[in-house]
Amino acid sequence: MATIPVIVKHQGKKYEVELDPTSLGEVFKFQLYSLTGVEPERQKILVKGGQLKDDTDLSKLGAKPGQTFMMMGTPATDGNAISRPKEKTKFVEDMTEAEQARQDGATPAGLQNLGNTCYLNSTLQTLRAVPELQKELAKYKGTTDSNSALGGLSQFGLGGPSAGLDLTASLRDLYSQMADTQEGFPPLVFLSALRNLYPQFAQKAKSGNGYAQQDAEEAWSQIVSQLRQKLKMKDTDDSETSFIDKYMAGRFSSSLECDDPAAKELGEEPIVTSEPFLKLDCHISATTNHLRDGLAAGLDEQIEKKSALLDRDTMYTKKSKLARLPTYLTVHFVRFYWKREAQKKAKIMRKVTFPHELDVVEFCTDHLKSMLIPVRDKVRDVRKEVEDVERARKRQKRQHDKEEADKAAGIVDSVTESKKSDPAPAKAAEGSAAAAGGDTEMTDETYRTDAEIEAERAASILNAKKELHALINPELAKDEGANKSGLYELRGVVTHQGASADSGHYTSYVKKEGRMNEKTGKREEEDGKWWWFNDDKVTEVEAEKIDTLCGGGESHSALILLYRSIPLPSVEGVDA
Repeated sequence: MATIPVIVKHQGKKYEVELDPTSLGEVFKFQLYSLTGVEPERQKILVKGGQLKDDTDLSKLGAKPGQTFMMMGTPATDGNAISRPKEKTKFVEDMTEAEQARQDGATPAGLQNLGNTCYLNSTLQTLRAVPELQKELAKYKGTTDSNSALGGLSQFGLGGPSAGLDLTASLRDLYSQMADTQEGFPPLVFLSALRNLYPQFAQKAKSGNGYAQQDAEEAWSQIVSQLRQKLKMKDTDDSETSFIDKYMAGRFSSSLECDDPAAKELGEEPIVTSEPFLKLDCHISATTNHLRDGLAAGLDEQIEKKSALLDRDTMYTKKSKLARLPTYLTVHFVRFYWKREAQKKAKIMRKVTFPHELDVVEFCTDHLKSMLIPVRDKVRDVRKEVEDVERARKRQKRQHDKEEADKAAGIVDSVTESKKSDPAPAKAAEGSAAAAGGDTEMTDETYRTDAEIEAERAASILNAKKELHALINPELAKDEGANKSGLYELRGVVTHQGASADSGHYTSYVKKEGRMNEKTGKREEEDGKWWWFNDDKVTEVEAEKIDTLCGGGESHSALILLYRSIPLPSVEGVDA
């Protein structure tokens, strides 16, 4: 990307500088140091929205040729020379493909379609949005059979004698390879392993040409099932736990009760069970308009079974509640059903909306509710307080900017000035109140500075955050992979376009993470944008695009939603 010639004004002088939009603010400051002698840490460069920081992405400034920047600051007088960076700044054009791909914020790699494999590509891209999964896969010691893999590659990885391939190891290697490129990558070895382990994905198309289209939800379920068996992690007591059970599996508490009153009269008791789940189903009927409706329907089920006391088949109602919430919650829209007359899976086209933030507390057991509700409500209180402070800051800034503009224009607020110069009206009011026998309001002669007000607000928010963490029940606190608030944020969506599971096209959307701040080691605030993975094509889209994926026709509609537990506000010395 070409540099942009800009002008920097400092102490009455103008400096012509070539601004490199691919670099950071730190680089720009070193350029000015060479011209002005003012050390970078002593420079204050005014840009739109505030002050230029070392980690500011210069491409976000929107600088135009000839644009003028103001710089303030003077050189240090202690005679100490500023040290150059230990490592030479490396520009994008000088980086290898792998280095560019691993840059924070770089466009991620797509996946090539190997013949009706969009169902797999969309699934893999969405699962890749789980950073804890990436971390554990990197530790996984399983291996792939390279000779078998090569045998599979002779057929483009779509079959062959590679039955011994480890699917988990293949996934680990695939994600590692994807991290080193921004091009469309062919998932040959992984696809070969999947088809050998689950032959259903090796079915041929009815036309006889190539492989048949498959259901992304089935691929998701089989991959997660394998990871549940293979991907183990060490607990604090040195025991092993499945990664999936820890971070992606919840637990139902269910009650199965006979609908026939005769069974109850004979003394038949409801059967209470506890069982894990890897996803929640959103059932869709003629009255389903929102995700909440479908989830509620999915937690109640009618089952026909034999009653021992009645000695005949009868209907039972199974009601389930959530007894454990995982960090990552998978929701499946049950859009496909078997259409007998057509002998294929048809699709329910109904529009069903879903939220970017999901509250599932209402679906939980009473015991879990009692632990979640105080935390959830406090999270909302903290958010409101932070928002109020931010609004106050913006009002204060607008007022300050107006006063500065008025002052520069020679405009004086006569009412304010008269109050400052003549306190008599206030004193007269006090005297009138006293003469009338009323109470005299005490006046506070001590005024707080803006800095004191800011410190007070910050202290209030900090205390609220500490109160929030103190509300976390010890039982929940020790379950590292559990949701502590009952609130989830949407992180990934797998979509399907078309009228049948046997045809159409799958894509996926993954929310972008905030940039990593190297100084603090924390991620900055997200910009709300998403990556759209359409096989090997990767595009950045706005959040509004996600709201169009609720269905209502043959266009792209959500099939799988991946929600992540909201991060709790962190405080110094307290874990989030």
